[in-house]
Amino acid sequence: MNYIKTDIEGPVIIEPKVFGDERGYFFESFRSDEFRREVADVEFVQDNESWSARRGVLRGLHFQKGEAAQAKLVRVVKGRVQDVAVDIREGSPTFGKYVSVELSADNHRMIFIPRGFAHGFAVLEDDTIFQYKCDNYYNPASEGSFRWNDPDIDVKWMLDESEVILSAKDRVAPFLNS
Repeated sequence: MNYIKTDIEGPVIIEPKVFGDERGYFFESFRSDEFRREVADVEFVQDNESWSARRGVLRGLHFQKGEAAQAKLVRVVKGRVQDVAVDIREGSPTFGKYVSVELSADNHRMIFIPRGFAHGFAVLEDDTIFQYKCDNYYNPASEGSFRWNDPDIDVKWMLDESEVILSAKDRVAPFLNS
């Protein structure tokens, strides 16, 4: 695997070695010993999957607070997304800055998002399946979010605002600095 550091300390883009022929392809999507050595010493305890029927679905920006914080390893198994991780670590020199990467079934890329980051993604193709591993169990009492179009963060989404489809909860999320 190829491990690519980002401009913000913590998130790492991962490109697996894909072996393909006329039958299809094979690749290792996760290997604990190598991941711990190259990326982070975490133990994933929960796997999640999200299906989005339409281009324009935007999920985020979400996080878990305090002891319920989660590190994530995310990837797309069908379709294409723009994945975004925003640094919300208090005192971090990159607080409020973000990393953005396109993940797709074609490029097989993954991104590791450490604890202390908000996460979201914009669906760029109909019928997209998104999977992620978490190092902590989901705790509804500890969930938090902030607005996908927060002007202080100014994420350059790969969707026009008129295309964005949000949940009711995401439509009324607060701003990061409110």
